[in-house]
Amino acid sequence: MNSFTKYQIKSFKHDGHLHRMWLKNWRIADELLVPEHRLESMIVLINSQTPIRERDGKEWTSKIPSVTFFIPGEWFNVVSLLEDQGIRYYCNIASPPYVNGGVITYIDYDLDVIRTPDGSTQVVDQEEYEQHKHNYHYSDMVDRKVKRGLGSLLERLGRGDSPFRSEQVLAYYELWKKEGPEG
Repeated sequence: MNSFTKYQIKSFKHDGHLHRMWLKNWRIADELLVPEHRLESMIVLINSQTPIRERDGKEWTSKIPSVTFFIPGEWFNVVSLLEDQGIRYYCNIASPPYVNGGVITYIDYDLDVIRTPDGSTQVVDQEEYEQHKHNYHYSDMVDRKVKRGLGSLLERLGRGDSPFRSEQVLAYYELWKKEGPEG
């Protein structure tokens, strides 16, 4: 059994241009996921010190390890950043993931939700969303899906549902450190 498979994550904007790429991520095998994550067919990836390529071709390396969750059919994804003071959840309002081979792609719709380790939550980049909605001509259907995705995400956060459970995030990261190809 291969417990971890190498993947790339590619984020695009609505007009089709590349936004950002995370070049080295490790997908956790489905059989190693907790039952509630398997039930939702979550795609869970780990990265640490991964190279990131921006739209303009510039590359940099992430300094903070993360556990990322994609949920098929949901208009958001969740990046759990394992910081010294605790886990910060950075949530992208985005199209559902599309998986092709070892690449996961999605469209980033600018709105983000951040939950800090102390539990405070804020929605950011609303002006950017409104600007891109106009510039990229988001349809009414896309606008509704984005807003439903934001609502669904905030409800999940409010209930403390997966993937917003620090013990699960830490368990995945520890498993990768112990058994992963680069951990």
